[in-house]
Amino acid sequence: MEIEAEGKNKALGLFLAGVFLIGAGFLIFKISSLTEKTEVEIFEEEPQVDENEVLIAEIAGEVINPGVYELKSGSRVNDLLIKGGGYTAKADRQWVSRNINLAMKLEDGTKIFIPAESSNLSNLSNLSNSSNLPDLPSKINVNTASVAELDTLWGVGEATAKKIIEGRPYQKPEELLEKKIVKSNVWEAIKDEIKVY
Repeated sequence: MEIEAEGKNKALGLFLAGVFLIGAGFLIFKISSLTEKTEVEIFEEEPQVDENEVLIAEIAGEVINPGVYELKSGSRVNDLLIKGGGYTAKADRQWVSRNINLAMKLEDGTKIFIPAESSNLSNLSNLSNSSNLPDLPSKINVNTASVAELDTLWGVGEATAKKIIEGRPYQKPEELLEKKIVKSNVWEAIKDEIKVY
């Protein structure tokens, strides 16, 4: 009888130890799962481009076939340049590489101007400095002007001049207003005094 009771006590003890171990394991699992940080990744979905949508853009200056072209929505500046037949021999490729982002997506109504070589531009500036010619009003190029030059414009202080420089390059002067770099009253005052090429 005593052996049976002792066997039952051992079995009961083993059973209770097993239940305790299972409970402790479950409790440890729950605590560790509560303290783990759950990471959530958010993937930004790129806007779908409708292949059938078109945009109209113009390319002018030193290109073989300047004009207004119809392109697929999502086209790049380089696509417009290809439509225009590429550069002429007189195109200032160095200026283009510094000031025009060929990978930029085109917007409807964009105009891109490819200037002639800078040597031709410097000859023109030498002529305008001649004492025989009247002084021609020169516009400030927002893509190349220094802070001091931009500071001469009405309503443009040093801080705004630095914002203009940080926003380069510009494809059209209106981008100063569109990108909210200058206020509308400043834009109205300076729009006839600035250029982008």
